[in-house]
Amino acid sequence: MTATIEHTISKLAAWLSRHSIDILRVSLGLVFVAFGTLKFFPGVSPAEALSVATLEKLSLGMLSGYAAQLVIAGMEVFIGLTLVTGKLLKTGLVVMAGALAGFFAPYALFFTDLFPGAPTLEAQYIFKDIVLAAAAMVIGARALGARLVPAQERVHDLRERVAA
Repeated sequence: MTATIEHTISKLAAWLSRHSIDILRVSLGLVFVAFGTLKFFPGVSPAEALSVATLEKLSLGMLSGYAAQLVIAGMEVFIGLTLVTGKLLKTGLVVMAGALAGFFAPYALFFTDLFPGAPTLEAQYIFKDIVLAAAAMVIGARALGARLVPAQERVHDLRERVAA
């Protein structure tokens, strides 16, 4: 490996360690804003019926119909805006933790409807939330002080290979 390639890899690793989690945070925020905004308009979100039915069950019927949909929409847009702007981020992450529990609740509440044999499209839609949860964990770790740094030992190993 040449010194130029080693230098390029080192620069790329440094850039990624500085920026990748912020890019992940903003990207996740945009997803939440987009999905939440859809829920403000009845009949537009493909997850509307399932999300409303879930909140109705979780709230023991205290929230239902369009009121439940507005709560979900507001919560998702709030989460998204905290992620995009970085303002009130820890509050947004706490709200997101509750939302993620709600996202997976249909598996427990409506399992036979979601899996009448093969998984329905709704079951598959919920399954992608595993990635959202993993992204939230990385962003949460950063918000609590964790840092991503390039592995210096990797750079050292590359230098040794070039020298050999």
